[in-house]
Amino acid sequence: MDEPAPAVAETPGTYVLAAHPNWRESRVNRRLLEAARATPGVQVQDLYASYPDYDIDVAAEQRHLARARLLVLLHPIQWYSMPALLKLWLDEVLTHGWAYGRTGTALNGKDLWLVATTGGPEASYHPQGYNRYFFDAFLPPYEQTAALCGMRFLPPLVFHGAHRAHQPEIDAHAGVFAERLRSHPDWPELEDLPACVACEVPVSDRPADQPADRLADYAANPVHREAR
Repeated sequence: MDEPAPAVAETPGTYVLAAHPNWRESRVNRRLLEAARATPGVQVQDLYASYPDYDIDVAAEQRHLARARLLVLLHPIQWYSMPALLKLWLDEVLTHGWAYGRTGTALNGKDLWLVATTGGPEASYHPQGYNRYFFDAFLPPYEQTAALCGMRFLPPLVFHGAHRAHQPEIDAHAGVFAERLRSHPDWPELEDLPACVACEVPVSDRPADQPADRLADYAANPVHREAR
């Protein structure tokens, strides 16, 4: 009798970068993290658990990202932006010549999806609210990151008012999140959303070539950063 063929592990089509400095105090993001981990075809990276010393394994992260079709940034909005470790991840992983630039085509044609939470209610993100701007006003850094890398920026999924949210609405939101993960890219609103052509960086704006010994020193001492 023939032996059954060994099961082939499915390559995750979605890479979720979950960034929360204190999961114990999280209600909504923690529930979304659980939903992502329970969804087939999704690889979850808990940044603060994996890199407590902020020493990011760039090569490993690039391998994970290269295999995925969808990159999800899952995090709370902190001071109108992302948590510090996620910003460092973007700085170190999305390198020139790999993620963007003339030869940086690794992310071309992929999708970027922001899944975020805010402590304040949606009404606070209004010209007459204490946050003074509509929430969309804080999205350009995400949108342009996607554009520079030739990625399509998907409509964000945002949960407002996390500080006072009730469990049934949190669970319902997690259900929507999980369904979206399972059904990507077959979302009705994506049918008319065109692919994004990567922004061309002029030669004069690209990082200058560096001597091999300086590059070796940089690799051995990641705290050394080129002056900007």
